[in-house]
Amino acid sequence: MIRYGIIGCGMMGQEHLHNIALLPETQVCAIYEPNAAMARAAQSIAPQADMSSSLDDLLRRKDLDCLVIASPNHCHLDQLQTIAEQQSVPILVEKPLFTSADDTEHMLKFAKNYKAPVWVAMEYRYMPPIASFIEQADAVTGGIKMLTIREHRLPFLRKVGDWNRFNKNSGGTLVEKCCHFFDLMRLIMKSEPIRIMASAGQDVNHLDEVYNGQRSDILDNAYVIVDFENGSRAMLELSMFAEGSEYQEELSAVGAKGKIEAKVPGPGRFWPAHQGPAPEPKIIKSPRSPKGSMTQTVAVDPHLLAAGDHNGATFYQHEKFLDVVKGNAQDVEVSLEDGYKAVVMGLAAQESALHGRAVEFDM
Repeated sequence: MIRYGIIGCGMMGQEHLHNIALLPETQVCAIYEPNAAMARAAQSIAPQADMSSSLDDLLRRKDLDCLVIASPNHCHLDQLQTIAEQQSVPILVEKPLFTSADDTEHMLKFAKNYKAPVWVAMEYRYMPPIASFIEQADAVTGGIKMLTIREHRLPFLRKVGDWNRFNKNSGGTLVEKCCHFFDLMRLIMKSEPIRIMASAGQDVNHLDEVYNGQRSDILDNAYVIVDFENGSRAMLELSMFAEGSEYQEELSAVGAKGKIEAKVPGPGRFWPAHQGPAPEPKIIKSPRSPKGSMTQTVAVDPHLLAAGDHNGATFYQHEKFLDVVKGNAQDVEVSLEDGYKAVVMGLAAQESALHGRAVEFDM
């Protein structure tokens, strides 16, 4: 029996609870969630878990085999450092790893000194249609020259204390939301970024939202172009006021031989019932010769769809993390280095959008 401790049980933390419950020989034994309503919701999902009064209280337990951090973004680094002072167990930590350029040295120090495995939760890698896209992309394209990731989705959901309404807490939209996509870019392109150019704004959402005298300052739309060392390029197109879209994420990769696309529906709980069944994920392959596209549906287990908002990805991620905890897999698939670089790209994109200029860097 693998015993989990969970730190943070808001919306994403509860998704982790549902998916851990689907894994054999696992048990959530301790939860730290300071918000009373979220703690009650977490305990209803994992009634066997003890509710810890603080992070230190949870870490005093020596019977936990691993930890999952799903707290607000600006808490992640401090909590990682606190864990490092008291324990050394495998950790799955939600993205982003940190939220400010001022945190980079602290993050690098933690990465250097922490001896147990740390897996950064990048669920989008494990969505079945995106995983299929990644697996087939090189063969279909003959080597990717252009990658486009489009996310047309609903606005940011309400979170405890409205922490996600402010750049200082979330890192900014291009860190909080889009580090997923920058991680995908590096993974798919098999290369490191050298230049980022972004144009972004807060044009529709949260314009009249004021909390404790402070107006929400998060972006709700952006174009981001990324140049890579190998000469390829990628673009992100983000709109967070497009919840009427049939598909939430659409990926397209093009090379000398052809094009491949992935179409990913958003969370089923937001699909309007009057429209009938929610759309199914698809892969579309379009060779240059012979011309003609081929479409395949990517099936996702309904039980996994019901366990969260990420097309089953959270379950597949936990399966692989569990292999690491058990010692069946030697290395994590999404490393601290991956998580670090995704945040650096997001921060560079935020800076580019703010100042209206390209940002160059060496990873």
